[in-house]
Amino acid sequence: MKFFKIIFIAAIFGFTIYSCSKAYLDKRPLGQLDETALANKRGVEGLLIGAYSLLDGVGSSKSDIGSSGSNWIYGSVAGSEAYKGSELDDLAGDITVFEQFVPTASNYPLSTKWGVVYDGVQRANGVLRIMAKAKDISAADQKRIAAEARFLRAHYHFEAKKIWNKVPFIDETVTYENGNYRVSNDKDIWPDIETDLKYAVANLDVNPYQGAVGRATKYTAMALLAKAYMFQKKFAEAKLLLEAIISSGKFHLVNYADNFNPATKNSPESVFSVQMSVNDGAVGLNGNYGDAYNFPGTGIGPGGCCGFFQPSQYLVNHFKTDPVTGLPDLDNFNNAGADVTSDEGYESSDPFTPHAGTLDPRLDWTVGRRAIPYLDWGNHPGKDYIRDQANEGPYSPKKNIYYKSQETHLTDANFWGNITTANNVNLIRYADILLWAAEVETEIGSIDKAEEYVNMIRTRAADSNGWVHTYIDPNDPTKGFTNTAAANYFIKPYPNGYFAAQGQAYARKAIRYERMLEFGMEGHRFFDLVRWGIADNEINAYIQKEKTMRTYLNSKVFTKNKNEYFPIPQTQIDLSAGVDGVKKMKQNPGY
Repeated sequence: MKFFKIIFIAAIFGFTIYSCSKAYLDKRPLGQLDETALANKRGVEGLLIGAYSLLDGVGSSKSDIGSSGSNWIYGSVAGSEAYKGSELDDLAGDITVFEQFVPTASNYPLSTKWGVVYDGVQRANGVLRIMAKAKDISAADQKRIAAEARFLRAHYHFEAKKIWNKVPFIDETVTYENGNYRVSNDKDIWPDIETDLKYAVANLDVNPYQGAVGRATKYTAMALLAKAYMFQKKFAEAKLLLEAIISSGKFHLVNYADNFNPATKNSPESVFSVQMSVNDGAVGLNGNYGDAYNFPGTGIGPGGCCGFFQPSQYLVNHFKTDPVTGLPDLDNFNNAGADVTSDEGYESSDPFTPHAGTLDPRLDWTVGRRAIPYLDWGNHPGKDYIRDQANEGPYSPKKNIYYKSQETHLTDANFWGNITTANNVNLIRYADILLWAAEVETEIGSIDKAEEYVNMIRTRAADSNGWVHTYIDPNDPTKGFTNTAAANYFIKPYPNGYFAAQGQAYARKAIRYERMLEFGMEGHRFFDLVRWGIADNEINAYIQKEKTMRTYLNSKVFTKNKNEYFPIPQTQIDLSAGVDGVKKMKQNPGY
């Protein structure tokens, strides 16, 4: 049985018999959970599926686009690779503030994100607590269930950690007392996250339980633990795990576009993905609902809403390549006057010639741009797909978009505008493993080995098979594709020994740049910049140029030692007060 087939059942289960797992830590459960009735194998397995069901950020009493599992707001909009999109004043106070680095402790998206991740924590804890009372679960199943629950608990805490840093770790022993959980956020929770993931690594099988796609395995846990080590710069520890995953033979790179196609999801490149399902009776709520706003918003093309999440010019400029070497220009890609040609300021009826220079082909699987095929929807028409081109730019997102031929069977026909889809959210791809391994080799190992890993990624990107092609007839996509590339694609791997000749600093910069090319619009960039310690320099350089095009960025600045993390919802701090009135939780610096 495929795991995604039972997500909706899990969501119902979580709502009806697990309603005590409220989104907020401060809320008393509504009703009473009958733990005796659930203290058996069937009940515990159902609770575990309920804990999985919140990976998409939907299903809690506090959930919407702000709690999306893709982190498109916190990772991509805040990470300089996307604008909020839509019209300038549409949800500006909720989302534009992340571009401007002025969110407050009353910000609604942050409140929903906090609610969902800690609801996920409490669902995982419910599994552990109730399983301890069950009498019909074998010792082997107890270990496996505990390992999956602790993996999920680690993931949800990891989400909180990278967004707020100063967060509490809640385990199954934490109880609700005197109107509050009364938890503090005064300790570093990385050790707790590591402990949970080490348990998962030790007790999970290399294959998912009963073959259920989407469930955690030993390798999934190893990958998340390696990621935790990367965030802490524990390179030696990460190296062992990454090498074990690579040598396992369980994963490999696939056609790049297949990672973002609902028809080819759960490929051998998928290490940890949020499973999405449509037309299952959930009226779209299991179908990547957190990205439902992120379609062209003018009433034509895919989706019926809402024009959010538009790629930045800064992101697009990264994809330029040298016409001789096929390599990126790490230092000058964003120079004034050197932008990739866009149709900003053009009507869709105006003549337009797209950028003629050489480009990395990953651009046109990441970004929808004028006169380039938008999957099988025909050539992207430019302004006709954009709600507010002058303020929010000329580009459309692409990795979350479904194919026209998939409408109603890989989108939810019962949800307005087909804006919920079966497209998974990739949390960890095998490409992550290779580029983390390249980082590790650059820091503590062999620069030549780092180059080898990066070139695996670039060689896949250079493979012309399956890349963007022009249509035989732009007015009739059903007639198929030609073998003529839609743009001047030219990309090459780094020459043998190039990293070593250029030195460690260059290798480090090249790997970080490669992550932008490979994972653009996937919700990782801001967190990468923070863990590398370069967020202030990178984002302020971005703002300095972008404000000449996006006036809402005027006078905005990323403040070091503040904006690396977001404000903790004030309601959570207020409600952490004990009977003595002292608030146990403290706000992040600068807020």
